[in-house]
Amino acid sequence: MGLNRRDFLKIAGISGLMGLGGKAALEVLRPGELEASLPKAPPTVAKHWAMVIDTRKLKTEEDLQRCIDACHRTHNVPKIPSAKEEIKWIWTEAYKNAFPDDEHEHLAESVEHKKFLTFCNHCTNPPCVRVCPTQATFKRADGIVMMDFHRCIGCRFCMAGCPYGSRSFNWGDPRRYLKEPTNPAFPTRSKGVVEKCNFCEDRLAKGQHPACVEASNGALVFGDLANPNSEVRKLLKENYAIRRKPGLGTYPNLFYLV
Repeated sequence: MGLNRRDFLKIAGISGLMGLGGKAALEVLRPGELEASLPKAPPTVAKHWAMVIDTRKLKTEEDLQRCIDACHRTHNVPKIPSAKEEIKWIWTEAYKNAFPDDEHEHLAESVEHKKFLTFCNHCTNPPCVRVCPTQATFKRADGIVMMDFHRCIGCRFCMAGCPYGSRSFNWGDPRRYLKEPTNPAFPTRSKGVVEKCNFCEDRLAKGQHPACVEASNGALVFGDLANPNSEVRKLLKENYAIRRKPGLGTYPNLFYLV
């Protein structure tokens, strides 16, 4: 098996946690099973971040809401009762609204009546970046489309430029609806700025998965689209995927398995 001291200690630790008593650790795992038994470390850097959403695993309203709640807790997104002032980073849409140009005469009912998670697509060719006059909206080298709250002047050009409706504008002070931040480490926002999903870039910097990915029970997969060995590339190679409004030439980096 060729185990070094570190690998042996890992196996021994797993054996102890499983309550295996005096049973030899080497009897527990066959060659290759050690790596499979340990939790996969989140990727921390990538050339091209992307997300694959396996809609087949999001079967209930609770499955969807769990992802939404995890995101909104992480980013201090308030629950505002007014539809005009509502702020949302992730939300759900019906198929016909999420994919209006993906028409099929005999679409399966399981797809037609399903709700889909929608948020910023972190487009390869993002029109929101081109129209922002202050560079408050900008694209990182790894593909994440960012929003700098301090540079935002509230012109909402980025909202007009986004064909997916993926941004929210703070018409009022959102802090009114936050008795206290659910995540003190993430900044709260003020009146007059735009906000949206940031692919949890702050969590990536700490070696963590995006919050929605952690909460999805495997339905959301995040990784490097430029890496042919990444999990996202494997899923896209083995499954049929669709993207929102692909004809616009924005090249969204959210892929939906249906």
